[in-house]
Amino acid sequence: MFKKILLPTDGSDSAEKEIGLVKKLIADDGEVIILSVAGKLTSSAFQSRKNVRKVNAGMLKEAKENVSKMEALFPEGINTRTIVKTGFPAETINKVAEDEDVELIVISSSGKSGIHRFIIGSVAEKVLKTSNIDVLLVQNNR
Repeated sequence: MFKKILLPTDGSDSAEKEIGLVKKLIADDGEVIILSVAGKLTSSAFQSRKNVRKVNAGMLKEAKENVSKMEALFPEGINTRTIVKTGFPAETINKVAEDEDVELIVISSSGKSGIHRFIIGSVAEKVLKTSNIDVLLVQNNR
C-alpha cells in the first residue's frame, strides 16, 4: 500500500479506471493528490495580449474543473487534495511528485497511436521516461 499517490488529470474519460486502481493501492491513512496542469501561452506577433490572457484564463479554469470533477468521484474515506499548476505537463507532474514526496504516480496513456503519437508525443510517456518516482501507466486504449 502507498501512503501518497499523485494522480494527474487532463479531464479525459479515463478517470474511472485510474480511481479504481488508486483505491486498491492507497493505504487507509494515505493521501491522493489530484493534479491538473494548465498550459500557459505567451503573446506573439500573431496573438494579442488580451487574447492570450483570455486563453490562459480558460485553460486555468478548465484545470480547476478537472481536479474538482476527479475529486468528486472518490468515495468518502479516501483522503484527497487537489493542486492546479501552470506549465509544461510532464515537467510539472514530475516536479510536483518530487516536491510532495509521493511514492507513486498513476497516469493514463492517451490511447493515441501511429504517426500522431510520434509527432505530438505523450505526456504519460515523458513522465514515465523522466520520473525519479515509480509510475503506474494505465492503458486508456482498451
